[in-house]
Amino acid sequence: MFKTARNILLALSLTTGLSAADKLSKQEINQIQTLPLIKMAQVEIQNGVDFGSLYGLSVKVKGRMDTIFLTKDKKYLLPGDAINTQDGQPLTLPVDLSATVGKEAFTFGKGKDEYILFTDPECPYCKKFESYFSEIEDKVKIKVFFYPLSFHENAKDISLYIMSQNSYEDKVRTMTETTKDSEDFKNRKISKDKLSKLEKSLDEQMKIAQDLGISGTPSLFDKNGNKVIWAVMLEKYGVSVK
Repeated sequence: MFKTARNILLALSLTTGLSAADKLSKQEINQIQTLPLIKMAQVEIQNGVDFGSLYGLSVKVKGRMDTIFLTKDKKYLLPGDAINTQDGQPLTLPVDLSATVGKEAFTFGKGKDEYILFTDPECPYCKKFESYFSEIEDKVKIKVFFYPLSFHENAKDISLYIMSQNSYEDKVRTMTETTKDSEDFKNRKISKDKLSKLEKSLDEQMKIAQDLGISGTPSLFDKNGNKVIWAVMLEKYGVSVK
């Protein structure tokens, strides 16, 4: 079935451009939820988007988030990526960011353009992105969520250390400069009560990331839940990635 579906998707991508997205109504989602294959596979539809030629569905399958596509006649389910023929980019669905409200570690920047960032302090790509922060600080307002990945041994402790800072300036400095070898980090002192509160906050941030299906960092979204490529975002503000 999947091979046939992919062939249909390829045909669609070669013959039609995908239009601007509109969210599906709750009634439409409920109708899709009753389709036999959706019920049989125990797929839980979280939200959906009308892309003109296709429906894009954000779904939960056995506890994991995924994206699938459905032809508008509801006859064919299309797993895998859909590619926009205009720019060659994968078609992505906006995510529901309501769970992030008020849960960020801190907010970076004093500009007007709002973003949500999930980052890992030992992720080299995150550090590369953060190395340009000083050039966009007056243009953006980024709500920072820490998502230390399990294979980065010191990422959780560094996240807590950054969160333990009292001032905005110190949070930015420690976020952009701290490594496992930093003397201030190695000599850190955080009270037991404060550490307990920070750990609770970090657990909430990680749970939000997991619920959104985030598997890698940095993951950047605009305020409407659209995935943003950080290098493209920098170019928007005249910053060239080197």
